[in-house]
Amino acid sequence: MHIEEVQGLCIQGVSVRTCNADEAHPGSARIGALWGDFAAQVVPHLADGAVTYGVYHHYESDLNGSYDLLVGGDVLTRHATIDAQPWSVIDIQEGPYAVFRAQGAMPNAVIEAWGRVWAHFAEPNCPDQRAYTTDFERYGPDGVVDICIALTAT
Repeated sequence: MHIEEVQGLCIQGVSVRTCNADEAHPGSARIGALWGDFAAQVVPHLADGAVTYGVYHHYESDLNGSYDLLVGGDVLTRHATIDAQPWSVIDIQEGPYAVFRAQGAMPNAVIEAWGRVWAHFAEPNCPDQRAYTTDFERYGPDGVVDICIALTAT
């Protein structure tokens, strides 16, 4: 894990509201279907060199509450609509982020990295405090995923 200063960034794509408890059960999980919607509806509009993001935002409380997940890209070839509705848009907030790297077979590598995120912040003397504003997964072209967790300003 390392700390990175992130600049603000606008991401457009498809979104869903969910919670970790729902995602733990196949019958109520929504994130897998969201990635399917992204592949079908957003990927055709990504510009060459666009980066894919999964942005967690509008947290109800903490890791136990509901949140929105937007899956999209930073550069689209043109604005599009999905089912006659505009795409969702979120601005990643600038500031300090704890970055956890995921490498290996997906989605297991990302799931394992999220386990490291939760373990890090659950440590009794953790020097970092989550802001619960905008957290995101950044999918690099080399298959590496960075999970970036917003931190409170010190």
